[in-house]
Amino acid sequence: MKIFITTDAEQTKELGELLAEEIKGGKIICLEGELGSGKTTFTQGLLKGLGIKDPYTSPTFVVMKHYKRKLKGRKLLTKIRGGVQDIYHIDAYRVTAKNVLDIGWEEIVADKNNIIIIEWANKIKKIIPQKSLWIKLKLVNPSHAIPAESRRTEASENKREIILLSK
Repeated sequence: MKIFITTDAEQTKELGELLAEEIKGGKIICLEGELGSGKTTFTQGLLKGLGIKDPYTSPTFVVMKHYKRKLKGRKLLTKIRGGVQDIYHIDAYRVTAKNVLDIGWEEIVADKNNIIIIEWANKIKKIIPQKSLWIKLKLVNPSHAIPAESRRTEASENKREIILLSK
């Protein structure tokens, strides 16, 4: 288990970019945390680090976004090992495990050249393989728990604890 503290959205994205350097094909990255804990922000950094062009938005209403990597230049080829071609970004907030199975989950997981990023992964835990990387994000000082007169800065409201649970 590794614990990281970020103090703003930019640092949360940067941590996602750093993780991207370690990701190989066949990896499933499971994000869990309350609403506003930074799952989408972290994913934006991860996608950027994986070489995907923005804009990066959460697939909350479409459930899944499929990004095709266009491999250009030796740097990008060596950065992402394992021949990663496709990245799937799933938001499981409004769906069940059966819904995710119905959109081709088994085929996506079977392809070892894919990387899968799942927000709200705890909602579909029963279909997620054991060797997945679980990342828990939580606000250290949620603004709703701090009286308005005690809040110091916007940065303190964006302080997050990011816990990598398994690899």
